[in-house]
Amino acid sequence: MSENPLSNYFRTPAIYIKLPSNGKFYPKGALKMTKNKELPVYPMTAIDEITYRTPDSLFNGTSIAKVIESCVPNIKDGWAVPNIDLDTILAAIRIASYGHTMDIATECPKCKETLDYGLDLRTVLEGLDEGDVVDEVSVGDLEIHIRPLSYKEVNEGSMVQFEEQKVNQTLNDANMTEEDKLKILSQTFEKISRMTLDTLSKSIEYVKTPETVVDDQKQIHEFLTNCDRNIYTKIRDSVSNLREKNVLKPLHIVCGECQHEYDQPFTLDMSNFFG
Repeated sequence: MSENPLSNYFRTPAIYIKLPSNGKFYPKGALKMTKNKELPVYPMTAIDEITYRTPDSLFNGTSIAKVIESCVPNIKDGWAVPNIDLDTILAAIRIASYGHTMDIATECPKCKETLDYGLDLRTVLEGLDEGDVVDEVSVGDLEIHIRPLSYKEVNEGSMVQFEEQKVNQTLNDANMTEEDKLKILSQTFEKISRMTLDTLSKSIEYVKTPETVVDDQKQIHEFLTNCDRNIYTKIRDSVSNLREKNVLKPLHIVCGECQHEYDQPFTLDMSNFFG
């Protein structure tokens, strides 16, 4: 098959990134790492834009996974991306596709003036540099190896939380008895507790004892259910520290009207990030 004479007009990499994870935590075949550990990021195609604007696929996460695979072709499985890499990848795709400036709507808490803050996404990337990832915690003679959740696992947890929010909205029903409301609250609390334990369990890759290595998820889940609270707390805090390694810093904003300075939390909301 002859080469397409239009191939010189195909998209080319617009930016190169290093992953905060340094390529760790990806299952075999999910990532093709380059020698210098810099991954090329391409602008979105028209098909990519159509994909992420599809409400159903955006809600269930499919569109984001597909756009990641399209724009960062070295990532073969967008669902497998560790959550500590996600913001870096999304910011890079946004820069490659639309440029490095992104407008953020913000309201001054003092004078209530609504402002458009021009965010330079390059500074976001600088704050999400790769580095050493502490993925082991020692408790007595146990070595517990933890990992960040994948995008698929994070998305599944978000969908569960969304369903729980819908259930909680029924508590505002004036026709519902107090007994029924208490029953729903109790059920919701149990589900949240179970989800928290499940999430922590998934964050443990394996536990090494002096005699053996345990990587069976059911056995790890049983261990978390029955271990001493001090052990549980240390594991939970270590997992939280790993998850928060690349949490986006709040934006420091000076109000153009009253000069009041304040910090506004900033997240890369996937539903409107590329709009």
